[in-house]
Amino acid sequence: MPLYITSATRAVITVEQLLASRDARRARQQEWLAQDASTLISFTVLVPGSVKDSPLTRRIFNRGVRALRPLLAASGWEITRQRCVALPSGPEGLLAVSVPADRLKRALIDLEQASPLGRLWDFDVLTPQGAILSRKDYNLPARTCLLCQQEASVCARNRAHPLTDLLRQMDALLQMTDAVNPH
Repeated sequence: MPLYITSATRAVITVEQLLASRDARRARQQEWLAQDASTLISFTVLVPGSVKDSPLTRRIFNRGVRALRPLLAASGWEITRQRCVALPSGPEGLLAVSVPADRLKRALIDLEQASPLGRLWDFDVLTPQGAILSRKDYNLPARTCLLCQQEASVCARNRAHPLTDLLRQMDALLQMTDAVNPH
């Protein structure tokens, strides 16, 4: 299920392409939910800038997959269907899981908070009816910026930090994770 790092496209995508990819992801999610009445995980990597498919984002994605699968197995939750795709808009994973959506979302929030890379993983959980559970549903604060304590969305909107600094911090988080858990 991990994606090949060496085949990352490094393609520059426009805002229009990014918005179209989000619409296409939503359509894929709805198609999956129509075929399988399980809870759905839609996994992407949060990455600044216009290059979303890079060796760095694929390594972060692969780390997320490697963290997710043992969590599900240890909990006894069956993956009924799974697919990972590499797109110019970044790596994406869909996993249908036999577990109540609320329990799964709580476990994934814990997983994100337990890993240095968790800040970069975006595990959306959709109920079998298609509702997306969010951090707000659990009274959790919005994600913070990689470089300061502001809300990430505010810094992103204001372009408060140079892209190179953000990417350097993403790489540092990956290196920290690799040092603790190399594989």
